[in-house]
Amino acid sequence: MFIGLIAGLTTGALWGLAFVSPRAVAPFTAWDLTLVRYVIFGITSALLMIMPRFRPVMSGRRLVAGLLLGSFGNIGYFLSAAYAVQFAGAVLPLLIIGTSPVVLSVIANMREKAVAWRHLVLPLVLVLAGILVAHAGMPVETHAVTGDRASLGIFAALCALFMWVIYGLGNAEVLRAPDAPDTLGWTGLQGIGAAAGSLLLIPLLGLPQPEAPTSLDVQRFAMWVLMMSIFGSWVATWCWMVASHRLPMVLTALLIVGETGFGLLYGLIFEQRLPTAHETAGIVLQLAGVVTAVLTFARRPATVEAIAVGEVSPR
Repeated sequence: MFIGLIAGLTTGALWGLAFVSPRAVAPFTAWDLTLVRYVIFGITSALLMIMPRFRPVMSGRRLVAGLLLGSFGNIGYFLSAAYAVQFAGAVLPLLIIGTSPVVLSVIANMREKAVAWRHLVLPLVLVLAGILVAHAGMPVETHAVTGDRASLGIFAALCALFMWVIYGLGNAEVLRAPDAPDTLGWTGLQGIGAAAGSLLLIPLLGLPQPEAPTSLDVQRFAMWVLMMSIFGSWVATWCWMVASHRLPMVLTALLIVGETGFGLLYGLIFEQRLPTAHETAGIVLQLAGVVTAVLTFARRPATVEAIAVGEVSPR
């Protein structure tokens, strides 16, 4: 369980870089960063497969599943979230998508019954309260988006939430099967799937039209691309695989909260400011929820470990 927790927290720390990286690469756009990032993720995965240790050895059906999970779990989710914000503003879509740890935990526990509901209520309430408090402090949008565009944005946000939940559940199911693939090969397979899906972003390169980058801008962009490709994508995805394999999905889902916490930390460093009262309260509540969940599962380590690897049926 300890290794799974460390892997889950590391995933959050690395995925949290996505909160600040689009601002750090300006005048390049988020579309530019995402396309190049995932293409390099796929190329890195393919090159590593030269070594037998990194090759995915599995059935053709599972190969296709890995490619699809990597594609819509990364690119599909990103596009849905991006268009949700574009159509409906930042506040409501991010609030909908931000509930993913709670939604995924509830669905996972309905499937796994890894812990009694009475023990899960407090962690879920704390995490959800933290999400609501943090978003309550977001700046009020001066031009509220209404009508069809708002409806499209909400629909896109729900699509992003749906994709993330399906990705988390599908990924965990594969990694806990008796013939589960090796996490290294499974990570590389999803990297190739993400690279293939990222080709959909080619028409969006340079939108909105940026100012001409300087040589320093290009160097900074290259540094962030490499960091997000290797650490924010390959290493983070592998850590997520390890966590999904070793922990019940209920707990793994709640660890996603770490992405928000680290993302806030990186944003504060980037903006060189202290957190607001809402940000502080929101993160404290979310972390309290995660700690409560970890303590709940730690009281029954043998059962949790057995459920995580599929050795016994959950109660």
